[in-house]
Amino acid sequence: MKKEKGSKETTTGKRHHSKKKKEENNAKHWAREWLDALVWAAIAAIILRTFFFGAYRIPTPSMEKTLMTGDFLIVTKLAYGPRTPMTLSVPFTDIYMPGVNLPWFRIPGYSEIKRDDIVVFNYPIDVAPVSVKTNYIKRAVGIPGDRLRIENKRLYVNGEESERFETLMYNYRVNVRDRIRLSPTKVREAGGSIVQSGTGSHIINMTPEVANEIAGWAEIESVEKFTLPEDYDLFSRRGFNFSRGFNNHDHMDEFQVPYSGMEIELTADNWHLYQDILERYERRSVQRNGDVFMIDGEETNRYTIQKDYYFMMGDNRDDSEDSRFWGFVPDDHVIGKAGIIYFSWDGENWMPRFNRILNLIH
Repeated sequence: MKKEKGSKETTTGKRHHSKKKKEENNAKHWAREWLDALVWAAIAAIILRTFFFGAYRIPTPSMEKTLMTGDFLIVTKLAYGPRTPMTLSVPFTDIYMPGVNLPWFRIPGYSEIKRDDIVVFNYPIDVAPVSVKTNYIKRAVGIPGDRLRIENKRLYVNGEESERFETLMYNYRVNVRDRIRLSPTKVREAGGSIVQSGTGSHIINMTPEVANEIAGWAEIESVEKFTLPEDYDLFSRRGFNFSRGFNNHDHMDEFQVPYSGMEIELTADNWHLYQDILERYERRSVQRNGDVFMIDGEETNRYTIQKDYYFMMGDNRDDSEDSRFWGFVPDDHVIGKAGIIYFSWDGENWMPRFNRILNLIH
């Protein structure tokens, strides 16, 4: 009997061990399946993010009212052509290996940048490899070869006033009637924002439509665009190379947006337009003494532009640091075209803006 009992216990033990081993194998198999699924999902996400689409959030009001602070966007990289990786970096982070620049190229897209497209790009004057520079979003108001000028806030492209959009915002001077207080709440509810207040006069940031509405209020005496005087010095304190030749963003003499193959003659007067192009974007060694230039060790004031460039401006024209300040955007800095708002969060009221979700971007 004792022998039979021992045999029975041994058989039970083996069955228990076999069951436990089977459970462990099933657990390992389950874990491997999940790990494989996660790895493939990560690879798919990296491919989609690198070559197809990107998700971006609007952090500032520089594109209002076209894009609002708190809008979350899908940007298509297929439009202008995705770039192959430029650096060795950790996926989904800003961590990259310094000093390692990969040979890259742009896969052809299905479209070229058209004038007034809303474009996501890398901030040109950041000191970092191109693909890890800060992401910016602006409207491409000037494409390669365009001639631009700004007179009293009005943008002219190739001699004609640029297309106006209902969502463009400007600063307006609003004068109120004697001894009447202008309500900030009323202004905000109308869609404006008071930038500066004085005795009987206010600077309000708003669209032309809101300006027309406010002009009809009983307490308002007059509403007009607030334009800086031509000699008002706004740029010199900012330290940008491009804007050294201008006083402020409300008045800019005509200049041409550079394009690949464009031949220029460098002078002391136009060096501010091209300094970043030669030294920063096209990596030329330049020494200058007045109107005398040494480019890559050769004395010459002639140069042929190697890349296409774009001129970008925010739709909130008086609250946007853009190409009017820091200059042109090289074509290799272009990331993609803004496509759709997939979510929008109103940070002031702590609630979603449901009326903006799934809106196409124009």
